[in-house]
Amino acid sequence: MVEKNQSICAVVESLGSAGEGVIRHEEVTFFVPACLVGEKVRFKVLKVKNAIGYGKLEEVLTPAEERVRPKCPVFMRCGGCALQHMDYQYQLSYKSNVVKDTLRKIAGIKVKVPTAVKSDLPYGYRNKLQLPIGVDKEGKTVVGFYAERSHRIIPVTSCAIHPDWAEKLIAILNRYVNECAVKGYDEEKKTGVLRHIVAREIGGKFIFTLVSAKRNLPNVAYLIELLADSFVAFTLYLNLNDKDTNVILGEEFHLLHGNGIFEAEEQGIFYEAGPVTFLQVNENVRTKLYRDALKTVALKGDEVVIDAYSGGGLLTAMIAKKAKRVYGIELEKEASACADALKEKNGLQNMINICGAVEDKLPSVLQKERGEKLRLILDPPRAGIARSVLRALLNSGIPSLTLISCNPATLARDLGILTGSLIENEQGELIKNPAYAELNENEILTGYYGIEKIQPYDMFPQTKHVETLVCLTRVNHNI
Repeated sequence: MVEKNQSICAVVESLGSAGEGVIRHEEVTFFVPACLVGEKVRFKVLKVKNAIGYGKLEEVLTPAEERVRPKCPVFMRCGGCALQHMDYQYQLSYKSNVVKDTLRKIAGIKVKVPTAVKSDLPYGYRNKLQLPIGVDKEGKTVVGFYAERSHRIIPVTSCAIHPDWAEKLIAILNRYVNECAVKGYDEEKKTGVLRHIVAREIGGKFIFTLVSAKRNLPNVAYLIELLADSFVAFTLYLNLNDKDTNVILGEEFHLLHGNGIFEAEEQGIFYEAGPVTFLQVNENVRTKLYRDALKTVALKGDEVVIDAYSGGGLLTAMIAKKAKRVYGIELEKEASACADALKEKNGLQNMINICGAVEDKLPSVLQKERGEKLRLILDPPRAGIARSVLRALLNSGIPSLTLISCNPATLARDLGILTGSLIENEQGELIKNPAYAELNENEILTGYYGIEKIQPYDMFPQTKHVETLVCLTRVNHNI
């Protein structure tokens, strides 16, 4: 019988969706991080319940050829990067398999998935940094990243997947909290002040947001001085978040320094972004992703395109240059305002920005543009597409859809509904559709969509996350 804290030697059989090794021992399936297929390892049992166990790697006895030395000194302690022990080419293949296996397991969709498109920068690629600030067991303020599945902060001085500016910012923040006696927020005692710092680089300029439980911070002028010594162009916000929540940002922002919004350029489009405007964190892969997304729409100049979950409007603007008309639908007010500014800066009169939830705004746009050559691009958050939106798409008859997703699980669910591989039972639960399972290859269920193309992108090297582009087509459309 397997017991907690027991050490076990075994061979890794496969990898899980979070990059962990899957090991079967005495009728228990263990998940052990930082392992590779075929390796013989020794691990410590942390937990076992209902034939599922979790372990901590103690030693790699027989390493795989694909194993490399992690660059980060807190790898396996920090919860951010799960794949630094993998050769980069192996990471790309692994992420493709995650997409393929997730579609099959959740939605019963069997499709060939090519190797993920690489990032030209496997390290130092992120343009956004989010650091929790708290206290350690001795009550000292610490800045770092959360350990896996916890809110225990692992102190760091740098981060391998961020550029050099992150190291400078962390040093400045540590100097500020120590010299000005600013306490990190204690989640258990509900005491302290600073909760997070969020930083974003836009075209070599920086937006810094201090998230605080209290409205007033001591000696902010000194912090601004320190930032000015290392960053030529920056803006600083104070965000008030005094609620007992896991959400990083509160609703109240106060501009402490700078203009608040910066402008940048990509592929001839001048755009703006503020502290909460959504932008992809890897600019190199974003360029490749948006280029390929435009190809899937195959615009000839007479189409009307809807860009749902459009963020700050960068992709919407790229579409506007090639389409008859384009709608960008975005819930976040700041992002929608940035999209309006982008429209004016670039003279895109055929770009129509709508601020609101996609599930609320999409039906009226579909009704208004009925009879036009409609195309649709959707880039939802990790939670995926609302069920009502998916129903509206199935009823619309739009001939082609392009989906961009950062979450294979919700992508599988959404594709299941759009392809008909998942249907609702009387209780509203999604179940696998027997009729879909009987289809021959390349067949499409009547009234549903077929997957024409699927391509993962490594937007997040060294981590378990993957971005995926999917092109769907419908034969029996009426638009």
